[in-house]
Order: sequence, then structure tokens, then C-alpha cells
Amino acid sequence: MTGSANGTPSDGASRRTGRFAPWRRRHHPVVEPVTAFVLAGGGSRGAVQVGMLTELVERGIRADRVYGASVGAVNGAAYCSDPTPAGMSGLQEVWLGLDGEDVFPRSRVHGPWKFFQTRPAVHPNDGLRRVIETGLAFERLEDAAVPIEIVATSLVDGHERWFTEGPTVEAVLASAAIPALLPPVAIDGDLLIDGGVVNNVPITRAIEQGATRVYVLLCGPLHFRPTVPRRPVEAVLTALFLSVHARLERDLAAVPPGVEVVVFSGDEAMPSDYRDFSGTAAFIEAGRAEVAATLEHRVGARALESD
Repeated sequence: MTGSANGTPSDGASRRTGRFAPWRRRHHPVVEPVTAFVLAGGGSRGAVQVGMLTELVERGIRADRVYGASVGAVNGAAYCSDPTPAGMSGLQEVWLGLDGEDVFPRSRVHGPWKFFQTRPAVHPNDGLRRVIETGLAFERLEDAAVPIEIVATSLVDGHERWFTEGPTVEAVLASAAIPALLPPVAIDGDLLIDGGVVNNVPITRAIEQGATRVYVLLCGPLHFRPTVPRRPVEAVLTALFLSVHARLERDLAAVPPGVEVVVFSGDEAMPSDYRDFSGTAAFIEAGRAEVAATLEHRVGARALESD
């Protein structure tokens, strides 16, 4: 057999051996997708994520990593405790048993005056702490059954603070510390509030960490359609929602090629009272229906593309 000066076969040898030439074989390893669940904030509407998670689990879709903000951190930590149908059933039981007093216990001062008192927040976080502890099976983030990252907002420098290790309850409490309603949480010399303030839907974090398939679990609609506010507090909330959705739109537009993003959205209806958990059962069912409809639509669309 003839060859070239550097020891590789000549063209003639390649032609004679054809497709069986070992130096012409190419090994292309199959790269498995890295699936991330991204759970957004949304207060009492977080019940919709419980339905979404339940439907995903029952369809055999499992996260390799989870990223959560605010109530998404609460639900995400519960999922990472037990990502099974039994675990989701337990999470549903916790949510269905909640009322406003569990999460936002009343103080001695009621009505608008409670927002003008000299204290860190309207409500203590003892109630939320008990709720979080009920659904957790791991004390430290690094011990979760599924790796989880939780975002909070620093009051020291205004930046995102990400937690991948350390006490789980403290990180979740910080991420869910809704400004004015729940007190900031001190961790390692930093004072932290709701992660949704700076990154309510942490898609970019998931992609930066290597996710190639991202399931986004929103608590509300994908597109925010504001109404003209009638009260100062409504104006503040509208401005916050506009900011949150503007970032979401930018992040979705910047998704790089090769990354698949599937968005599950919630209903536009919003409880008039942040302490209102009466719609939990309906939100759970709506979340399940949203996942089922979205995934079935995608399967149908792919079938049409292949025809």
C-alpha cells in the first residue's frame, strides 16, 4: 500500500479501501440536551406552576437543573426535593391548604395604615418560613435531588445574588421577600429582597450555565397589557410589571441558536388581594391544561413540518 511522506494513505489507497478505510470514519457522539426549568415569580398565582410541574412530571419530563425567583424559588425547591408524581401531589396539598393568614399573617394594625408604620415590612416572614419548611427534603441547596439555583436582589449594591449552596430556607426566604410585604433577609453580610426585582424570569442564567432546552414556567401572561392605573399603588405595580416583562422580551429575543425555549404562561386574571389564595385549585388546573395544550401543539406542529 502506498502512502504519503507523513505516513497517511495516498488518494489511490483511499479509493481502493473505500468506505471501510478506518482513517475516513468519523465518530459523532450523541450530545444529550441539558434541560432546565425556569420558574418565575408571581405571588399567590404561583399555584399555576404547581399544575405545570405536575403535568411535566407525569409526562416524564425531568429537569437537569432548576432556576427560581420569588415564588418560583419556593416551588422550584419543592420540586427539587421530590421530582416525582408523589412529590407533586404533596406540593399540591401544601398549596391547597394555604390561606392568606399562613403566608401573610395580620398585624394589630389593619388597612392602609399598615403601610406607613416604621418597620421593615408589613408582615413577618415566619409564616412563609413554615410553608417552605413543609415542602423541603434538603437543608442545604447542594444536597437537592436536582441541582437548583435561586436568585435574590441585593440591597447593598442592587445586583443579582445567586445561591447554589448553603441553607435552603434562608435562600428561598430571601428570593421571596416581596418588597414592603416581607422583610429583607440577611445572608453573609448582604441584605436581600425578592429576586424578581432584578431577574424575575432567569432564562439567561440557565443558558449561561449550559442549558440547551429551557422550560419557562410563568405565573402570568407572556405579554403584559397594562391598564391605566387609578391609584398610586396601582401605578407602582404597573411600572414594576412593565419592567419585568420588558426584560423577559429582551431575554427571549436574545436566545442563541441551538437553544430550545418552551414558555408556559398563566392567566391574565389576578387576585385583587395579594392575600387571596381562594383561586389555588383553579390555578393548578389551569397550569396543567397550559402544559398539555402547549406540548401537544408543538408535537402537531413538528408533525406538519415533517410531512
